[in-house]
Amino acid sequence: MVTTIQINERTLALLKKIKEETNSLSYDEAINKLVLKKEKSFAGLLGKKPTKDILKDLRDKNERF
Repeated sequence: MVTTIQINERTLALLKKIKEETNSLSYDEAINKLVLKKEKSFAGLLGKKPTKDILKDLRDKNERF
């Protein structure tokens, strides 16, 4: 079954990039690869930034006790 969906231009640009990076033959294949990709670990996801920098501005001063 083939269907049509509406996406904005930014989403289309991202989808084209994903299609190219994953060497997919179609957008359908690219979406499936992206959705079915399973990460085993989140290690390194935030890079090598110090925790202090990662947590900076996480909450506004008004929200602090």
